[in-house]
Amino acid sequence: MGAPLKTALLLTGGGARAAYQVGVLRSLARAYPDLTFPILTGVSAGVINASLLASSPSNFPDAVEELVKDWEGLTIDDVFHTEFHHLSLKVLSWGLRLISGGVRVGSSTHALVNTDPLRKFLHRSLKTEDGVLRGIDENIRRGKLSALGIITTSYPTGESVTWIQGKDTVGWAGPSQRGVSAQITIDHIMASCALPLVFPAVRLGDEWHGDGGVRLVSPLAPAIHLGADRLLAISTLLEPSHCEAQLPPEKYPPPATIIGLLLNSIFLDTLDRDAMELRLANKLMATHPDRSQLGLHPMEVLLIRPSQDLSAMANEFQSELRGTFRHIVRGLGTHETNRSDFIATLLFQPLYIRKVMAVGEQDGKHRLAEIAEFLGLPAPPAPAGPSGSNAKPVTMESTSPFII
Repeated sequence: MGAPLKTALLLTGGGARAAYQVGVLRSLARAYPDLTFPILTGVSAGVINASLLASSPSNFPDAVEELVKDWEGLTIDDVFHTEFHHLSLKVLSWGLRLISGGVRVGSSTHALVNTDPLRKFLHRSLKTEDGVLRGIDENIRRGKLSALGIITTSYPTGESVTWIQGKDTVGWAGPSQRGVSAQITIDHIMASCALPLVFPAVRLGDEWHGDGGVRLVSPLAPAIHLGADRLLAISTLLEPSHCEAQLPPEKYPPPATIIGLLLNSIFLDTLDRDAMELRLANKLMATHPDRSQLGLHPMEVLLIRPSQDLSAMANEFQSELRGTFRHIVRGLGTHETNRSDFIATLLFQPLYIRKVMAVGEQDGKHRLAEIAEFLGLPAPPAPAGPSGSNAKPVTMESTSPFII
């Protein structure tokens, strides 16, 4: 009998929509309290969830409830300063820099908002005073965790960098990507969450790093590099239907629509492209006559995505935004569209977060039998009502991580 399969949990970005992942995990934790994910990878907002799971001394259900408590109490003021003087000075500084041809007027402005509140929130949530997540080493020592990978983007080199902390893990290098062994800290999480231009970049070593989704062409690759045999990925993006894509435009798209499209293409759409390319590679390699000699082995991937449009849902809660910030985002045209990915990314407010988590928990319950079969777990009791499953597990194969 071979060694048990090593499962990786991959958590994508999406800003406030990452609360959806917590809902899905809650449904799993209630059904399978002994469940563990030896490999965790996260990017952007998903890295907050991955880091708490990797560093928490609690069992899976209790660790997930810690996440629920953190997200339920989260407000936009816990992420960045929304006071009038903070935002107005940032906007004024950027405006002066533009009209002056780049001449620095006053102190340098690195981003649209100040994220000091997010750093303080992470220190409280992850229970660290000096920023080091020591619980990761303890969980590795106990055998609960094999590796954690946090993905950032190096601004000087343009590379996707996976910072890895784990047992017997080694770095790697490939086209526009590398893996680097490190002791994970709050700085790594802040860097991975640093939305370009909106949040300030973070200095890691000798380089400035920003949101890990910017250059992450292959989101599945880091987990495979870390030794995963199968991957459970939780996305925060609804799969668009063809009819939605073909709706005729009624008017010129406002800036908020264009910004939201860019955010999704950078931080979320790459997961679908990666799965599609792996599916094609699987078909090609299945016909290779020397497959066993080349070390080919099955690589299963199950993608969980929302059954409801979390961006359309965000429009219901725009009134929760603080006055000054709400005024700025309305200036980008968020009120001119029936869905706003930009608002959904930054809507760190309790009512929206709770609704997003509820959608995630319901989706998790509806897909529980599918997830259990994928993970080789006993079948759960049959759920009441029709299944909410909206995808099928995809069987992938790969010669090695470097093919990704």
